[in-house]
Amino acid sequence: MLFRVAPGSGVPLTEQIAGSVRRALTDGALSPGDRLPAARELAGTLDVNMHTVLRAYAALREEGLIELRRGRGAVVTGQIPHERARVIESVREFVTAARRAGVGLDEAVALLRQQYSREVSA
Repeated sequence: MLFRVAPGSGVPLTEQIAGSVRRALTDGALSPGDRLPAARELAGTLDVNMHTVLRAYAALREEGLIELRRGRGAVVTGQIPHERARVIESVREFVTAARRAGVGLDEAVALLRQQYSREVSA
C-alpha cells in the first residue's frame, strides 16, 4: 500500500501521509499525471479524519508536488516531482537530525548555505 500511518509514532498524521507521497515520488512509484486517492476514500482506508488527508494534500500542493483539481482530485504535477520530493524529504530529515543534535535554526541555515556554496563552486 502506498500510504501508511503509525498513529503512535509522534509524527503528525498529516506529515506521515504527505511523507508517503514524497517517498513514492522519490522511489518512482508515482509519476506525473498519476492520481492520488480521493481524500474521503483515503481517510476511510487509513482510519483518519478526512481533514487530515486534505491538510496533507494541501501541503503537497504548496510544495508543488501535486495539483488539486475539482472533479479530478489530487494529481501528481508534470514538473520533476521525484527530484523535488527527494529534496523536500532530505530537508525534513536534515531538520529532524539538526533538532536532535541541538543545532539551532540559524546554525542549521548557516550549515546548509555553507554546503550549498561548496557544491556550487565545485
